[in-house]
Amino acid sequence: MEFNLFNHEKMISLLTEKLSLWYEAVIKNIPNLVVAFVVLIFFFYLGGVIRKGVNKVLPKISYKRSVNNLVSSIVNIVVILIGVFTALEIMGLEKTVTSILAGAGVIGIALGFAFQEIAANFVAGLLIAYREPYQLGDIIEIDTIIGQVTNIEFRITCVTTFQGLEVFIPNKDMFTKPFINYTSTPRRRVDLAVGVSYRDDLDKVEQVTKDALSSINGRIDDIPVEVFFEEFGDSSINLSARVWVHYNNGNAYFQARHEAVKTIKKFYDENGITIPFPIRTLEFGNSLDVNKG
Repeated sequence: MEFNLFNHEKMISLLTEKLSLWYEAVIKNIPNLVVAFVVLIFFFYLGGVIRKGVNKVLPKISYKRSVNNLVSSIVNIVVILIGVFTALEIMGLEKTVTSILAGAGVIGIALGFAFQEIAANFVAGLLIAYREPYQLGDIIEIDTIIGQVTNIEFRITCVTTFQGLEVFIPNKDMFTKPFINYTSTPRRRVDLAVGVSYRDDLDKVEQVTKDALSSINGRIDDIPVEVFFEEFGDSSINLSARVWVHYNNGNAYFQARHEAVKTIKKFYDENGITIPFPIRTLEFGNSLDVNKG
């Protein structure tokens, strides 16, 4: 019983001594704590001021808003970190600063392995923001997705399809995979496959097809319509008709193709040109005796 009491008294004595030392250290370092707090507040304020200044200067140098926002944010964070490390130095915590930097390096490596996909998407987002292969409002196609770019973030790109579905595409895919930007090419070629009867005059078919496609809205006048006969089909002679049209929005191409099909059918009907139905001949191995019975 005396042994336990002695241990308890010793533990209380050690704890009291430790708390007393801490109290003295806190009292002694109150001026440093106050100065460190003031320095930290100053650097937070300085970071905001510098960020506003950078936001005013960068648009005169670079027209890329996403890159400008990123640079101003990085500058603000760097200024704040300088303030934090300065405050720690004032409080005499040099070893703590070293430990924090070492720990940040180790954590950074660990997070790099654990979140390498996120990191890859982020880096790809930075490169996309700098190079701008596409912008908000552009019509793009990647894999089987076709739609309008509605949002560009540093990790993903949002594309709204013509069916109204919102698709989130990782920036890594947008940067490494081939994709088509229809908006950056303001003209497109409409290709149509048509079949005509073997009885039709091919010279007449060629001229009527050219006249039909030359009359559609949105056609580029300085590029001639092309008509090429391709093959002898099962029930028709097949040709390919090509016309270039202006592409200024998501539906322009589909509208031009829609009008081209209607116009060709109309011109063919007016000129007696036939688009034949597929013909199939059925053969039976056993002959039928119609006189039997």
